[in-house]
Amino acid sequence: MSTRAAALRRRPGQPQRPTLLELFFDLVFVFALNRVSHRLVEDLTERRVVLTEAGGSLLLLLAFLVLWFVTAWLTDLYDPLTPLIQLTVFTAMLGALMMAVAVPQAFGDGSLAFAGAYVAIHMFRGLVIVPALRGHEAQRRAAGVLLWFTVSAVPWIAGAVLPGPARGLLWTLAIAIDCTAVLLFYPAPWTLPAPRQWPVLAEYMSERYRQFFIIALGELILTTGSAYSDTSFRQGGAAAAFAVSFATTVLLFRVYLFRAGQLLPEAITAASEPARLIREVFLAHILMVTGIVTIAVSYELVIKHPFGHTDPTWMLVILGGPILFLTGRALVEHAVFARVSRSRIIGAIVLGGTSPATVLLPPLAVAGTTVLVLASIAASDTIRARRQPPEAPSPPRHEP
Repeated sequence: MSTRAAALRRRPGQPQRPTLLELFFDLVFVFALNRVSHRLVEDLTERRVVLTEAGGSLLLLLAFLVLWFVTAWLTDLYDPLTPLIQLTVFTAMLGALMMAVAVPQAFGDGSLAFAGAYVAIHMFRGLVIVPALRGHEAQRRAAGVLLWFTVSAVPWIAGAVLPGPARGLLWTLAIAIDCTAVLLFYPAPWTLPAPRQWPVLAEYMSERYRQFFIIALGELILTTGSAYSDTSFRQGGAAAAFAVSFATTVLLFRVYLFRAGQLLPEAITAASEPARLIREVFLAHILMVTGIVTIAVSYELVIKHPFGHTDPTWMLVILGGPILFLTGRALVEHAVFARVSRSRIIGAIVLGGTSPATVLLPPLAVAGTTVLVLASIAASDTIRARRQPPEAPSPPRHEP
């Protein structure tokens, strides 16, 4: 094993908690998530083709989430205090910032800037890390990651160059390749059969997930605060909508953190296949972060237009965001306890079941429905915590 490769790897006994480098990297994603939500707000306000534009926004959001996960995995496997890893993280940070700047025109004049920055981040990381790991078994895994991103780079760049519907189709293929690679942990011919155990730091990855959730809540606060600051403070409806948005933010934090969110590190440690549980939790956080971005979109609309008729597409956004969040939160609970609380299932069903009737209500009243459901779930959690002793994590067991 080369000395350089050994220096990149985390050493036994090294602290497992994230450093300030990772928190610094996350700052870009407040801006990135805000750009994605603002793009969708403009589409809904200007009444463009909702499904097409929403699909485009989801595609851009998934690109950011893949980038965040791969970078978090990098700093989980390698020492973030080494200059080479720091350079890689700073490069990813700059690329993510360029992607975020290009979001409003990502399917127009900014397509090459967005796709080029995304591809450059992954190519740079692979071309730096793979040679640095020469002589170490981790080089094979790193080469597999580089292989997958090299394959997806073709439709990313081709889509950026080609106009019209071809761009959307090629980028959908590209993000599908990247997401599939993440879920399969980047298999390659030289790493088959794929190992059942991957080196992961339970405390580190669970803390990174929780930090990214907080970043998503920060974007929600930024969006709602900016929307309210653009209104007249004499407008009672806007003030009420802003208060409802803050209550929603607090309840999202409370529901997320209750028990399962706190015991995530212990669950990963106790899992028979920790890497598999990390993958499941990543899927859950995709749903939750997507839900929070959708909630941010809905509250910007509600703050600016609290009264009047609720457009059906607005209703879908106002209620769909919390449903996505509750679905993701249920997956986290299943990953930690191998079960799901009835309150989360009932809450999602209530939101979905009442959606047809809420079309008759003003946007502020529809948003109030979300607060009532989340508050009921938080109250149910509190009552259950008082009646039952704390649970130990019991993640699902997977047969070999």
